[in-house]
Amino acid sequence: MAMNECVKKKDLACAASFAKDAAPYMHARLAAVAHTGPKGGPVQIADITRLKGMTEQELEVLERALVQIGIAEGDQDGAGEPED
Repeated sequence: MAMNECVKKKDLACAASFAKDAAPYMHARLAAVAHTGPKGGPVQIADITRLKGMTEQELEVLERALVQIGIAEGDQDGAGEPED
């Protein structure tokens, strides 16, 4: 490879030039990702743990409902939060 030949000759400017030219073919370019909420609107964030007057069981039911409609992320392993 031409870049390796430049490195062997200790011509790092030459090697860097080859690396720059080859980079688009060797490494994916990062792309911007826009996160949106329902129907392209803003992302909705709700902290259901701050709801007052709800039992732990009611909060769990609400969380499951929000996961079902895609507003919240659920517990991946189903184990829930660790107890103290």
